[in-house]
Amino acid sequence: MKIVAVTACPTGVAHTYMAKAALEKGAKKRGHEIKVETQGAMGIENEITEKELDECDLVILAIETGINKMDRFKGRKVMKITIAQAIGKSDEVFAKAETAIKGIS
Repeated sequence: MKIVAVTACPTGVAHTYMAKAALEKGAKKRGHEIKVETQGAMGIENEITEKELDECDLVILAIETGINKMDRFKGRKVMKITIAQAIGKSDEVFAKAETAIKGIS
């Protein structure tokens, strides 16, 4: 499965990057491709391209604050989770994601 994700916490520092690392580790463990964009104190980093968005099976939003460019996800399969879920329960997140994708295939 190809996944793109955005992580953003209210302060845009540590937890944003912890969530990014956890999602990348969880995706790799389950054999998925993932690109994680971060939005925080440094602005948008590792921005998702239109091509990556067009090719993805799922968008994961691990956000607890408003993000820039939210409208690009309209009409896409989106799964919204908390930063805590991304960091501490990535296996559960990906299990739910796999079930959701199977349900629409």
